[in-house]
Amino acid sequence: MGRNVRRVAILGGGITGLSAAFYLKRHARERNMDVEVTVLEASGRLGGKVNTLRKEGFVIERGPDSFLGRKLPMLHLARDLGLLDELVGTNPQATKTYLASGGSLKPMPKGINLGIPNNLGLFARTSLVSPHGKLRALDEMRIAPREGDGDESIGAFLERRLGREMVEKIAEPLLAGIHSGDLYKLGLAATFPEFREMEKKHGSLIRGMMEAKRLAPTAGAQAAKARAEAVGGYPIPPTVFLTFRNGLSTVIEALEKHLREDGTEIRLGGEVVRLEKASAAYRLHLKDGSALEADAVLLTMPGYASLPLLAPHMELGPLGDMEYVSVANVVFAYDGKGFGHRLDGAGFLVPHSEGLTITASTWTSAKWGHTAPADKRLIRCYVGHAGDDSDVELSDEEMTDRVRSDLRTLMGLAAEPQFVEITRLRRGMPQYGIGHAEHVAAFRKRLAAALPGIFATGASFDAVGLPDCVRMGQDAAEQLLAFGE
Repeated sequence: MGRNVRRVAILGGGITGLSAAFYLKRHARERNMDVEVTVLEASGRLGGKVNTLRKEGFVIERGPDSFLGRKLPMLHLARDLGLLDELVGTNPQATKTYLASGGSLKPMPKGINLGIPNNLGLFARTSLVSPHGKLRALDEMRIAPREGDGDESIGAFLERRLGREMVEKIAEPLLAGIHSGDLYKLGLAATFPEFREMEKKHGSLIRGMMEAKRLAPTAGAQAAKARAEAVGGYPIPPTVFLTFRNGLSTVIEALEKHLREDGTEIRLGGEVVRLEKASAAYRLHLKDGSALEADAVLLTMPGYASLPLLAPHMELGPLGDMEYVSVANVVFAYDGKGFGHRLDGAGFLVPHSEGLTITASTWTSAKWGHTAPADKRLIRCYVGHAGDDSDVELSDEEMTDRVRSDLRTLMGLAAEPQFVEITRLRRGMPQYGIGHAEHVAAFRKRLAAALPGIFATGASFDAVGLPDCVRMGQDAAEQLLAFGE
C-alpha cells in the first residue's frame, strides 16, 4: 500500500500525459478522492507530436495524421470529450497505394497483406518480385517454425520465412515506415508479435494470412460491433483510419479545456532538470529555478528526456542506450488548376534501395477530403529513416528541392506549390530493439523498487500509435490511484 497521494505531477503534455491527467481526475472524482494534478510541459505548447496547422483553408498535420479505428481507447476518449461528431474517415475511393520501383510508381501488389502473401494466384502475377523471389516466398509454407520463444528482429524473422527479396522489396517499405526503422534492428516481440503467433499457430505466415483473410468478414463484423458498443451506438465512419474534421489537435485542445476547467494546473515551459527524494514526497527542480513537491510522479516524455532524471537513483539498463531516429514531414499545398496529376490513390511507399530522399508520400487531399478546399491539393512527404536521417537537417530550401525532384521523377509532378510547410521531428521515432519488451518490464521492476510512486510510460516504452498512448495514459491513471489507496 502506498502513501496517501494528494499531489501528482505529470511530466509531459503530449497525448499520453494529458490522457493520464484527464482520467486521473475523472476516476479520482468517482472514488471521492481529492487529487491535485500538475502537468509540466517543457515546451511552449501541448500535444507533443500531435500538431495540426490550419492555414488558408487547409488542415495540415505536422505529426501523426490519423489513428486506427479498431483500437478503442481513442474512441472512448472522443466519447468522453464529446468529440464523436468530429470524427471523419478516409475517402472510400482512395484505396490504391503505389510502390516506387525503378524510378516510377507501380501499384502495390495484390494478394499481399503486411508484406505477406494471402492470395497465391494474385501474388504470382506481381512484377515487383522476381520469379526466384516468388518461389522462395512460397517455400515459406514448408519451413518449420523456429523453436523457443526468444526474440529476434523483424528482418531476420521475415527473411527466414519469406526470403531476402521479399523483405527488401515488399516488407521493408510497408513495415519499416511505421517506426522509420531498420527491420534488422527492430525487435519482433515489441513491433509485430502477431507474426510470431501466426507462425506458432499455423506453422506458416502465408497459411495464417490466408486464414485471416477467410475470417475477415466475421472479424470485421465483430470489430464494427465492438466499435459501436464503445461509443454507445454512435455512427462512427467505417474506415480503418480515423481523424477529426479540424485535425488531431482537436483532441489536445479539448483535453486542455477539460483539464483547466477541472482544476488541473498546466505549466508550459515547465522543464524538470532534477528529481529529488524529499522525505515522504518527491521534489522536482525546474529549469526556471522553481521547485514542486509531489507525492507521485508520472513521466510521459521521450525516454531520452525522462531517463536522465532517474539515472542518479537507479540502473537504467538497456533502455538507457535506446536509439531514436529523426524524421521530417514536407507538406506541399497546390492550386488544383494546372496541378497535372489525378491523385488516384492514397499515396506511395519508397524502398530504401531506390536511393531517393522521400521514404513515402501521402496524397492527403485525396485520402482525407476535409484537408483541402475543393479546388486545392495537398501532398505530404516523409524524409529520414534509420541508418540515414541526415537529410532531416538539410536546409528548408535544399530539402524542398530534393523532395520536389523526387515527385517529378515518380509522379511527373512539376506544379509550383502554393506554399510549403516543413516539420522536423528530431529523435522523434523510438527504436524498439530486440528484447525491448523484456527490457521495459525489468526497468519498471527496478523503478518500483528504487522510487516507489514514480511511474514511466509513453511511446518510448510501449507503443507509438495514438490509441495506445491514450491506453497508456488510462493505465497510468489507475496505477497512480492504486498507489495512493
